Amino acid sequence: MLDGAVFEARVSLVEDAVRAAVESGAETGVQVVAYHHGRKVIDVCDGLADPATGRRVEPDTLFNVYSVTKAVTATALHIQAERGLVDYDAPIAGYWPEFAAHGKESATVRHALTHRVGVPQMPDGVTPEMMCDWNAMVQAIAGLPPLAAPGEKTLYQSMTFGWIVGEIVRRTDPKRRDFRRFVLDEIAAPLDAPDLWLGIPDEAEPRVAIMSDRNAGDQPPPLATLYMQSMPPQVALIPSVFERPDVRRACIPGVGGIFNARSEARFWAMLAQGGALDGVRLLSEERVRTFSNVRDNGDEPDPVMFGIPIPISVGGYWLGGHRVSSDRAIWHPGAGGSIGWADPDHELAVAICHNRMFNTRSPEDDPILPITKAIVAAVGLE
Repeated sequence: MLDGAVFEARVSLVEDAVRAAVESGAETGVQVVAYHHGRKVIDVCDGLADPATGRRVEPDTLFNVYSVTKAVTATALHIQAERGLVDYDAPIAGYWPEFAAHGKESATVRHALTHRVGVPQMPDGVTPEMMCDWNAMVQAIAGLPPLAAPGEKTLYQSMTFGWIVGEIVRRTDPKRRDFRRFVLDEIAAPLDAPDLWLGIPDEAEPRVAIMSDRNAGDQPPPLATLYMQSMPPQVALIPSVFERPDVRRACIPGVGGIFNARSEARFWAMLAQGGALDGVRLLSEERVRTFSNVRDNGDEPDPVMFGIPIPISVGGYWLGGHRVSSDRAIWHPGAGGSIGWADPDHELAVAICHNRMFNTRSPEDDPILPITKAIVAAVGLE
């Protein structure tokens, strides 16, 4: 650990990086929270939550984090496995018989976690209203024909991941709680992380940051691409869909998380500390240690994501890369640039939330990257 004076000076690097991103216009509003060795060491926010009214970002401001939600959803399943209620190698249909339709009877729980079930596509005719109806979504997804045999190849489950994994959790929960309640009871409450919302309550609405859409003018890919099939335009990850009151209140467990960095960082800190935080254990150290193992075919190009390899770990998290602090760090990005990670080797956990939705095309184009580099420097890992 760095001594106090040196560390305080280095934390100012994070404050400076956040301020520079906001003042340059690269970001609108940002929250950054980091834990190191189980202790919160960085807690910074700056910028505007709502440019139209001038409402500033506060520590309790809530942000859409999109696919960062998948990390929380995967962890819910690991909790069920920890309790002996789920076997990773068992067929999904053993817990959810309807899922066997159209040749998916061989799809396993691990296939679901690692995006190899073969159903990245959303159901035909999906609408925002349908996304808000859990039963309608899981019934429709169970009835989808696979685009590849389960386990054959990576087909990134951009949105379907959440309902597949979430329904396995729901079906194996002895209390039969809905997935939103499971996350609140089994992850948010034990970790003292009250703002991990998969469906906000009405009273939280005023705290949600307003999103921009800096990619709105981009030419969309053809509708026939797997990318567009996985995220059809009528339910795209854009403000006009995800700022709808019904969508904000729905449990959409692949992309619908509305978090703040303080609560999200406590979630990642639990993973960085081997499954426990502040004396509360959710997962065993042995199980968490496996999450930093890459799944088979880790370098396989993913046709859903235009042939880009996605480094998925066996636990369903992303693994390593230039945006995080080590090759064994588990993490998840969200559409528009949100990110959170847990680095077990250095016991570092980071959550960055923001409301400038901008999909970067290169590291040089990434406004979050200077902030992540400043965090790594602040804790002495540069």
